[in-house]
Amino acid sequence: MTVVVAMAPALAVGENVFRRVIERVTSLDPVETASVYASRCVALTYETLYEYDHEARPYRLQPLLATAMPSISPDGLEYVIAIDTNAVFASDPCFGPQPRHVTAEDAVFSFKRLADVKTGSSGYWLVSGSVDGIETFHEASKGQDPTDYDMEVPGLSAPSPDKLVIRLRAPNPVFGWLLAMPYMSIVPREAVEAYGARFREHPVGTGPYVLAEWRRNHMMTYSRNPLWRGWRGAGDGHFDRIVFPLIDDPSTQWLSFLAGELDVQGEIPRDNWESAVMPDGTLAPELARRGVRLFTAPTLEVSYIGINMADPVLGGNRKLRQALNAAFDPVRWREFHRGRTLEANGPVPPTVAGAVTNALPYGRGVEAARRLLEEAGYPGGRDPATGRRLRLVLDLGKTTQEMRESTELLVSFMDAVGIELVPEYSNWPTFLKKVSERRSQMFRIAWVGDYPDAENFLQLFYGPNASPGPNRCNYSNPIFDDLYRKAMVAQDVAVREELHRRMQDIVREDSPWIFMSFPTSASLCQSSVLGYTPHDFPYGMEKHLRRGEKPKTRDE
Repeated sequence: MTVVVAMAPALAVGENVFRRVIERVTSLDPVETASVYASRCVALTYETLYEYDHEARPYRLQPLLATAMPSISPDGLEYVIAIDTNAVFASDPCFGPQPRHVTAEDAVFSFKRLADVKTGSSGYWLVSGSVDGIETFHEASKGQDPTDYDMEVPGLSAPSPDKLVIRLRAPNPVFGWLLAMPYMSIVPREAVEAYGARFREHPVGTGPYVLAEWRRNHMMTYSRNPLWRGWRGAGDGHFDRIVFPLIDDPSTQWLSFLAGELDVQGEIPRDNWESAVMPDGTLAPELARRGVRLFTAPTLEVSYIGINMADPVLGGNRKLRQALNAAFDPVRWREFHRGRTLEANGPVPPTVAGAVTNALPYGRGVEAARRLLEEAGYPGGRDPATGRRLRLVLDLGKTTQEMRESTELLVSFMDAVGIELVPEYSNWPTFLKKVSERRSQMFRIAWVGDYPDAENFLQLFYGPNASPGPNRCNYSNPIFDDLYRKAMVAQDVAVREELHRRMQDIVREDSPWIFMSFPTSASLCQSSVLGYTPHDFPYGMEKHLRRGEKPKTRDE
């Protein structure tokens, strides 16, 4: 079905347009932003109280719909946030003829929507267990039709239009990061009530752009929001339109970028790597002559093979799990990925404060793996009960050529130490269902950080988060869980980081994962686009981009 939203005039001659590929998006309702691509789109039209500084590394937050960073009480329980009431929602019939200014009540309403059972938001975890009284609202919404959004929630209040007060049940050192996630975008009650189910395709926010056209499975187009306060004094060159074409085929994406039809190539396809990047990591001369720029950067992503700790073979044999880690060859893995990975010796990326990055305590390599296999009771990789090679099954959720080729490499790693690794391919929904139901013995997957804090990665090992939660490997260690709880309420940064390091040491020793790699990003940008920089949380960053004069090449 084609959805056309007449919120802006047709594309005019001479308009400044930015084009970049995006994948399929099913909803533009912030409470349904379960994917990176949906978050990108939502952040063009909506705003959160805080956002990431576009250029700062390490990452830091800055006010967006707030006017200052929150005032936090000494016990860490109360956040007082000043709201920028100069911000206005985009023009929409639901408001009538006058612009509607943002108030603290909009934030209260928006955060309640995350907890409303009827929205079914996968972002409920951002407020559940944190905001005082939100679970009571969640339970009450089950029996209400419609949901009573006037119901008092002790942890959410708006004493005045420009003052929001959030009270937590317990200190939460990462709560500030949560306020910057697209799930927490501020939406107007009038639009939600006016459009009902259609609100997911009719965004009404305070952001820099408005949705102009949405042709499902083909293209999304955004136009500048003339009411956005950020355009004032922003200078010339900012884009009038943002166009997101849907191009599934990587080769077609690549050719479109080379033809100048795309402004950014978000990730260089593996098959085109050698034509884009030289062996020394520099940009290919042909692209450099055109002024194309290459950006490489570490990411907040970890790729791993989860080991189901409920499995009778693997769950109770730590030496065996360590042997699987030792058998993984990070050098050959990096070569396969054209140098775009860093070795993972634990679950937390090296750019995150408190990450432990030294070598695994039991070593890596074929000899280390064989020694550990013998200690595990599988000398030479053979099962003494059968006399045959130990057979392990690896589940995968994609069937692409690259997935198959890289999996063959994993099979070869295990074959070198005598283990038979058997791949089983499924589509993504079937794969996730099998993992969440604890029916998978081993599974290959990745985790992309929600925010730049070690806790976001260590939560993947917290016992109460076991499947169907994010602890997909069903790992349970009382000592780890106790440290995790202590870190969650620690107010001192140094204390938290030390607790995080101790937790990583425990996980590295227990090896509920095969720690594979931290991917690095490699993107290309056309010479005429200014202000582009890779970011792990790029939501709404298009507002920083602008069109500059194309530099002359050496041949001109």
